[in-house]
Amino acid sequence: MTESTPAALIAYAESAIVEDDALIAARARATELGAEAVSPAVGALLALLARATDARAVVEIGTGTGVSGLWLLGGMATDGVLTTIDPEPEHHRAARASFAAADIPPGRTRLINGAPAEVLPRLTDESYDLVFVDGPRIDLPRFVGEAIRMLRPGGIVVVHNATANGAVGDPERTDPITTAARDAALLIADDDRLLPVVIPLGEGVLAAAKAR
Repeated sequence: MTESTPAALIAYAESAIVEDDALIAARARATELGAEAVSPAVGALLALLARATDARAVVEIGTGTGVSGLWLLGGMATDGVLTTIDPEPEHHRAARASFAAADIPPGRTRLINGAPAEVLPRLTDESYDLVFVDGPRIDLPRFVGEAIRMLRPGGIVVVHNATANGAVGDPERTDPITTAARDAALLIADDDRLLPVVIPLGEGVLAAAKAR
């Protein structure tokens, strides 16, 4: 192992994933709008976790242009419904175009235009198989708390950019974003019902499974 080995492994993990035309077009929309999108390897991880849980009810915090939504839908059960939340109307328009280009039936997506902090408390307890947290990083603790509440037993929460670009491991970093990432991680670590793992893909992923 050399110092360059971890970077080389991550680069290989990303390059090993081939996206279809619908995903490529969704990424182009994200670039045009300046919206962040998950990397191909993170998208593949989302699809894998959705398939592993036989997910039929998924919540996504941060719709963007539908890149992560397409990956989630690709792993979900064929009758599964993705509820995706974003406050930006232009993101919803772009995501609808992305879903239509992938021939996703309209009944399989529920797009909610609103602030996640206001929408999430209205979603039902223990009713979702997977919750993907990809909203404003300063609100990660609040989003993670809501996700844990909403997860059914055996469900999975996935937090994107959970490491604040690697800053969580630096004790001298006390800025609000890093602190929020630490607090979110502690919420998961301190919950005996959750089995967590940090996955070094994309900008850092924290996933945790709720006990059955």
